This record gives sequence, C-alpha cells and structure tokens, in this order.
Amino acid sequence: MRLPLAAACGALVALSACTYYPVPSAGTVVMTPASYDRSFAAAAGAMRDEGLSITVQDPASGTIAGKFDSSTVTASVRQQSDGSVQVRFDSSDARDPNLLHRVSQSYDRRMGR
Repeated sequence: MRLPLAAACGALVALSACTYYPVPSAGTVVMTPASYDRSFAAAAGAMRDEGLSITVQDPASGTIAGKFDSSTVTASVRQQSDGSVQVRFDSSDARDPNLLHRVSQSYDRRMGR
C-alpha cells in the first residue's frame, strides 16, 4: 500500500515542477522582449544572409556595416529606455531597391517573427 502511495506522491511532485504554457489561438502572436545581444547577432546574420560582406561590427556602439557590390548597408541596434531593442537598416546608395527589404525579412526570420 505504501509503494503505490509513494509513487503517486512522487508523480505529483514531479508534475508540479512542469510549467504549462497555453497554446495561443491561430493568428495570435506572443512577443517577448528581445535581448540586445540576440538582436545584434540577428542583424549581422541577416546582412550576411543577403550576401553582404561585413566591414564593421561594433556591439558597443550598436553599429554594423556591410557591402554588396557597390552598395553599403548599415544597421543600427539601440537599447530603448523601456528595455526594448530598436533595429534599423539603412542604405543611402543601394543599387538594388529590394535589398533592404530582403535584409529586414531575413532579420525577422532570425528573430522568429
């Protein structure tokens, strides 16, 4: 009698340590704040994904620069006062009008969006 009771108590204790996360309904997006380091790495990776050669990668200043053919793309990663992270891609001389869009889409994929 004691063995089944002990096994049941052990199972209850083990199950109480599990965390339950309800599955969001279709169309619902659960967003958690992104860390600065993750956002910076995703921005640099997104630029590489689109064929840019990284020329500057400075986490302290939040600056990433890359070249593709004769175009230069820069990323600016900034920690906001509310804890969120803002990432901005910019290019003043992009010969490919869709390059920034593709880099942004790659960044979103890397961030799981």
